[in-house]
Amino acid sequence: MFLCPVCRKPLDDGAKTRACPSGHCFDRSAQGGYVNLLRTNRRGSADPGDSPEMCRARTRFLESGYYEVLRDTLCDTVSQFPSRYILDAGCGEGYYTTAVMKALRDIASPAKLLGVDLSKTALRHAGKQCPDGEFAVASLFDLPLPDHSIDVILHLFAPMCEQEFRRVLTGGGTLVTVKPGADHLWGLKEILYDKPYPNDEEEAEYEDFHWMGRIFAEDEITLRCNEDIRALYQMTPYAWKTAREAAGRLLSMETLETKISFLIDLYLAV
Repeated sequence: MFLCPVCRKPLDDGAKTRACPSGHCFDRSAQGGYVNLLRTNRRGSADPGDSPEMCRARTRFLESGYYEVLRDTLCDTVSQFPSRYILDAGCGEGYYTTAVMKALRDIASPAKLLGVDLSKTALRHAGKQCPDGEFAVASLFDLPLPDHSIDVILHLFAPMCEQEFRRVLTGGGTLVTVKPGADHLWGLKEILYDKPYPNDEEEAEYEDFHWMGRIFAEDEITLRCNEDIRALYQMTPYAWKTAREAAGRLLSMETLETKISFLIDLYLAV
């Protein structure tokens, strides 16, 4: 399914390299099996994407099960759509990708799952966790995929690329977006801010998509140790926009109770 980023011709499925008919070759990573299809002018830095520290923090937190309510709701939702190809756009370490793949196999779905992210560190982990998936380093704004080739796109907490998503989705395909609910991580925000503010819950409108509805996923969680609190903090935007004193209050805690809330919006490609 992946295309050559240079000439846009199909890549073969070689075990160690992937090549197009024009002779452009791209090595598979020995760790994780992903292929780097990010064009030089799209990198922005020598090592784009989330840092290894952020990837490790997110892996620790997610694999501890704190966001199981989102994982399970997402799996139930995606399993309802007949699909040939599903793209996890901004798949990170593959936590949700792996869960969706398992859910599809449990119902004997033949769907193939693709994951795209900027972080090589994240994709190494994703490839190991989900060996049946196909992963590539690529920009969401320049997806190495054919027009109208994807039936479902998963879009969790990543930049919105409306035109590119519509280009690769089939007519009648589904875009599944996830964003924080109004009270998401309220317990954490109460520690960091004197006056916490709720997140915006208004559904976004996109020109080439019809909003089909919303699913809520909510829970109350207790972070059981300081390491988990630090992991959560490091994987959120608060890590780089919070005053040192406020961060110190949070990072000195041993347990933390907080609500988690997610909004899963469904869009039909028209």
